[in-house]
Amino acid sequence: MFVIVVGGGNTGSQLAKFLIEAGHSVRVIEERPAVLEKLAKEIPADAIINGDGSSPAVLEKAGIHKAQVLAAVTGSDETNLVITSLGRFEFNVKRVIARINNSKNAWLFTPEMGVDVSLNQAEILARLSAEEMSLGDMMTMLKIRRGKYSIVEEKIAPGAPAIGLAIKDISFPNNCVISGIIRHGDMILPRGTTILEEGDEVLALVDDPAREQLAKLLSRPNK
Repeated sequence: MFVIVVGGGNTGSQLAKFLIEAGHSVRVIEERPAVLEKLAKEIPADAIINGDGSSPAVLEKAGIHKAQVLAAVTGSDETNLVITSLGRFEFNVKRVIARINNSKNAWLFTPEMGVDVSLNQAEILARLSAEEMSLGDMMTMLKIRRGKYSIVEEKIAPGAPAIGLAIKDISFPNNCVISGIIRHGDMILPRGTTILEEGDEVLALVDDPAREQLAKLLSRPNK
């Protein structure tokens, strides 16, 4: 996959490193000298494009015509919206992602502005904090379908209601699929006869209501 990332700050550099390590082709567009200097120490030089990412000419230099994904992650919402609009309506990029810096501007990041997926960092942090406070040890690994579903992981706590029960005998909530169990470092493919044990790390695909109910099954009774 060929991805163009506009904005080489912490978000952009981390995204680029992750994609490069995963074997994807990446170009990062950045024009601030200090950030360019930092980028040069973190990713290959041929992945860095010096220029203004809101410029059509610079986007073309980066290879926008062959990009499958464009990620606008600068520190300016206005700049990110200009970039997403160019990516979608001028260059017909199939997948356009944008970072939202100010939550008050979230309403602008819509398909009409060329945005397929918006990353509202303040909202993500707030949601993760709320989940940690309300769901104990449950960790959200990944959100899909625009946040409607989540892949979660939770270690079965001492005294949890699910301990000692076979999966087929547990009344799991609707929209909850147990996809894996990690036990003593080994992955177990769950079957109906699989009996859950204290300390098992359960991986599941859930929606929000199911996530809360699953947490009750796997957590200590007083949670």
